[in-house]
Amino acid sequence: MNKLLLYFFMLFFSVSVFSQRKFQFFGKNTDKQSIRFRLINNLIVIPLEINGHQLSFILDTGVNKTILFNLTSNDSIGLNNVKKVFIRGLGSGEPVEALFSRGNNFRIKNIVSYNQGLYVILKDAFDISAKMGTTIHGIIGYDLLKDVIVRINYVNKRIDFYNPKTYKKPVCKKCESFPLQFYRNKPYINTKVQVDTVGNNMLPVKLLIDTGGSDAVWLFEGTKDELKTPKKFFKDIIGEGFSGTIYGNRSRIPKVVIGKFKIEEPTASFLDSSSTFNARQFKERNGSIGGAILKRFKVWIDYPNSRVILKKNASLKQGFYYNMSGLHVVYDGQELIKEKALTKYVDTYNSSDQTPKKNVISFVNSYFYRFKPKYKIDKIVVNSPAFKVGLLEGDVIKKINGKAAHEFHLNEIIDMFHTKPGKKIKIEVERASVKLKFVFKLEKRL
Repeated sequence: MNKLLLYFFMLFFSVSVFSQRKFQFFGKNTDKQSIRFRLINNLIVIPLEINGHQLSFILDTGVNKTILFNLTSNDSIGLNNVKKVFIRGLGSGEPVEALFSRGNNFRIKNIVSYNQGLYVILKDAFDISAKMGTTIHGIIGYDLLKDVIVRINYVNKRIDFYNPKTYKKPVCKKCESFPLQFYRNKPYINTKVQVDTVGNNMLPVKLLIDTGGSDAVWLFEGTKDELKTPKKFFKDIIGEGFSGTIYGNRSRIPKVVIGKFKIEEPTASFLDSSSTFNARQFKERNGSIGGAILKRFKVWIDYPNSRVILKKNASLKQGFYYNMSGLHVVYDGQELIKEKALTKYVDTYNSSDQTPKKNVISFVNSYFYRFKPKYKIDKIVVNSPAFKVGLLEGDVIKKINGKAAHEFHLNEIIDMFHTKPGKKIKIEVERASVKLKFVFKLEKRL
């Protein structure tokens, strides 16, 4: 699976806007609350309690509604005041059916909101949990961020939530503040990009700040005459949306400039109008800036004051990488794995007369079964190294470079495909109950 898999959704809802209560700070500390988050594929995963049940949500500035798309019987949260709606997102598929529920209670530590609206996807064809290798219940953005100021520290994986009523802007000489423009409750920032490798022409662009996108930058072809795919690119699966798979041209551009910060040679995905029809409803928009760039900063997101503040961290100058295998791997449930256990047995007596004797130590082999994660190939990029050696969609991965697949976390498998060109990948798969072995090398295409 592409590490830069993008979970950005441009949503249009066939429901009227209704009045919602705000998130408010309760308890002893009404100025600030802090939580730890998980960073998976450049995406921020936070704990969110809904109606008393603890769930895992992506914090996504690219969405203007809270959406639940992975709810099992064990996670029942007791939805109230429900009606049916339809949601359309990125991709070329049809709108998906959902339920809209009012009157839900949300909590993040001691930050609480009542009477919140919630959209529940009835059929989770998107299956984000499989693509991230861990259970993800939904996404939240504007509903939370409109009422708080957040500071995101990607290095120590910590988010601080501040009360806007008592918050004071940080005194920081190395920080830079940028005004935000909002459209449909989503934040946009003015930046510059250099697309052409010839010359130093910097093109002004307006980009969505998208913490729910794991790519570095998306650019929409045709929104400006100069926004065209560079000569060196390859066709790739850019991401997934509610309305289907998102395809585009993956390339690399010389530079992205955000104020005084220069991001050198980031990877960039160029999308045509068919993949981004809904996203282009905001005519001034030229693309998105995602987690692969944002994680190089300490980020203050301040919706109440319509600004974002950036302070670079040590990773600003690090390189940008992409999937050089062509494999898009997903979590495919669990399977029973037979494992060997060695039991140490110490005999200190003669079996006949029970007289003491020297210790005799022996090891007895025993076996047990445990459920372990299973991974499969979900998609393969045409003409990629994995495609050329004959790997197929649906192949179940058993071993990678001699190590059992279940010993990896999905993130580790994805990271392996983003290392240096020429790295040899030995992979064993199961196809129709037959074990097959393949070898290929990661191939630099940009």
